[in-house]
Amino acid sequence: MATKIGKKTSQKQVIRFKHKKRIRSKIAGTSEKPRLVVFRSNANMYAQLIDDTKAHTIVAASTMEKELSKSGANVEGAKAVGQLIAKRAMAKGVKDVVFDRGGYLYHGKIKALADAAREAGLNF
Repeated sequence: MATKIGKKTSQKQVIRFKHKKRIRSKIAGTSEKPRLVVFRSNANMYAQLIDDTKAHTIVAASTMEKELSKSGANVEGAKAVGQLIAKRAMAKGVKDVVFDRGGYLYHGKIKALADAAREAGLNF
C-alpha cells in the first residue's frame, strides 16, 4: 500500500499510515468475508465492504448520502453509517465481515460505527 507522504503531511497522519499498513498486512477480505473499511474526515464518515481477492467494492455508505445528510462526522453520524452499511450488506447476502479500522483508534466514532453495524446484524 503506497501512501504519498509529503512535506505537509503531519506527524499524526504518518503514524496513522504506519498503523494502517500494519493492520492491512494482517487482514484481507474475501467474497465470503469481506473487509469493512472505515474512513473518517473532519466533515464526514465513510464505510465500504471490499472483496480484496477481486479488488471490488460490494457496498458503501457515507454521511454524504441524502438520507444521512443531516448527520455529520459525529458519533450519531457514525451510528447511522454503521446501520446503513449493515442493512445494505444483509441485502447483498453478506453477514460475516472483517473489520478494518483504517489505522484509527478503536474509540469514539469508529467504535460507534462498529457497534451499530453489529447491532444491525453483521458479525465480526
